[in-house]
Amino acid sequence: MQKSNNTVEEVLATYSDALGDDLPTYRNHIYRVFNLAILFDPAPENKYKYAVAAVFHDIGIWTHGTFDYLGPSIYLAEKYLKEKNEAHLFPEIKEMIGMHHKITKYSGKYNITVEAFRKADWIDVTLGIKKFGADKSFFKKIKREFPNLGFHKFLAVQVLKRFCQSPLDPLPMFKK
Repeated sequence: MQKSNNTVEEVLATYSDALGDDLPTYRNHIYRVFNLAILFDPAPENKYKYAVAAVFHDIGIWTHGTFDYLGPSIYLAEKYLKEKNEAHLFPEIKEMIGMHHKITKYSGKYNITVEAFRKADWIDVTLGIKKFGADKSFFKKIKREFPNLGFHKFLAVQVLKRFCQSPLDPLPMFKK
């Protein structure tokens, strides 16, 4: 289990003001997703991609004050990758972020990383109800190391706000 990651910590420090009091809550969600993605795909060459995707995948909620956050999150990931001279990774990370709420299996150019990341986020968002074959005890260990800290309550409030604003499109991030 990865308890810390330099990329995650560097980006979180950059956005600490935007995250405010939600910083520990989002950090823990990031690390749960990051560790689960590595569980599904332990290839060392993909670890950095999972760190970048994990730290940016929901960040637009805070930076742009919207629950329609995929576009802003992707934009910020692209900006970061360009600054780090890693722009060649953007197409893959864009898919990882853009498809992380896809309801059905992803099958495309970046199948391994996108699917590992999609499964990881779904496991965390469903509190482990969806497992995709992941070891239940590993998820429990991750949750002990990185407790929820109200993340799902935060999501429920965001869904309710979005429903009141856009009742016909309450979950714009979901993909079929």
